[in-house]
Amino acid sequence: MDALAALREAIGDAARPAGDADAVAGVPARFVAAPASTVETSAVVRAAAAHDLSIVVRGAGTKQHWAAPPREVDLVVETARMSGIVEHAAGDLIAIARAGTPLHELQHLGDQQLALDGPIPGATIGGTVAANTSGPRRMAYGTVRDLIIGITFVRADGVVAKAGGKVVKNVAGYDLAKLLTGSYGTLGVITECAFRLHPRPAATATVAARAATPEAVGAALSGILGARLAPTAVEVDAPASGGFTVSVQLAGVSVESRVEAVQRLIGGESIEAPQWTYPWDSGDAGLKLTMPLSRIPVVLQAVLGVRERHGVALHVSGSIGTGVLYAGLPATGDVAAVVKDLRSVCESVVVLTAPASLRAGLDLWGPVPGLELMRRIKARFDPDGRFAAGRFVGGI
Repeated sequence: MDALAALREAIGDAARPAGDADAVAGVPARFVAAPASTVETSAVVRAAAAHDLSIVVRGAGTKQHWAAPPREVDLVVETARMSGIVEHAAGDLIAIARAGTPLHELQHLGDQQLALDGPIPGATIGGTVAANTSGPRRMAYGTVRDLIIGITFVRADGVVAKAGGKVVKNVAGYDLAKLLTGSYGTLGVITECAFRLHPRPAATATVAARAATPEAVGAALSGILGARLAPTAVEVDAPASGGFTVSVQLAGVSVESRVEAVQRLIGGESIEAPQWTYPWDSGDAGLKLTMPLSRIPVVLQAVLGVRERHGVALHVSGSIGTGVLYAGLPATGDVAAVVKDLRSVCESVVVLTAPASLRAGLDLWGPVPGLELMRRIKARFDPDGRFAAGRFVGGI
């Protein structure tokens, strides 16, 4: 039996030959399989293992251009048919969703929410976990790793594995949910996730104020944190055209009085909060910068220097409340030089996305502590290198 016949024996017509649109980061695929359940996913992976097929997982395809291109793609496993909320235990503030469920469905569960920012419309739960995406509200609620409490996934040999459970304080066994978070699909196929939810706040408000210099941004942040106003997020936006805007999000009780307190500290005005997005367009290079809070003025000053030195339209925005910023610049600029300069002042700089013509010449990840441990984990979970080969750190 050939590979396509084996895949169709597993899931019928939901397996098909790949087309041009199924290429992953420019790498063509041979087959596409769209299982509708964890059981079907297991059967697909078993068939792939029997025919030595390499696998890349695809949700909505919103981040297929992130990270490095895979070395090869024999099979794309689509999760779109594995969609829907399996359980919503409102009394326990827990929800379980299939991997292909759009993130926005968990952001609006009546008076509860999965408190993750969704900067890319259409992104799925599985893709959000695999890429560990979050936004400025991580300051109050944490990241995917903080909110995920259980996971179901299919190993490289087709065996279904589960970790965690439906309670927040579950410490039995290894925390595989956190291990798979941010693994870019290199350790298995995620099929279901359990999350801790939060109540939707009764009231929200955002105050935005201009800041003239990087030092003024740092002073605004220090004042907000020192005033103990419990902000949901503190952001900065530094567009390529110049200037800085500091935004403070507030939610919950006593919002009006806290808005007044913020305005006394940094000035500004109350605005309708915009949807948070990454500061780059399709075809641009997109970077993730991390730094200690004390280094934020230094990094923003370096951004000004990079713009002048390399003549690039560098747009930076993100959470100064957690020290995680994002930067976008046209691919026509000297991206490698910009990355090198920013790495000299940041704790880390990761190239999340860039056109294929640039990616091959860029060090996407920079120095990565613990790389050898990560290699051993990969070898343990995927000894044949079947999943997303070459996409992750160090060619994992």
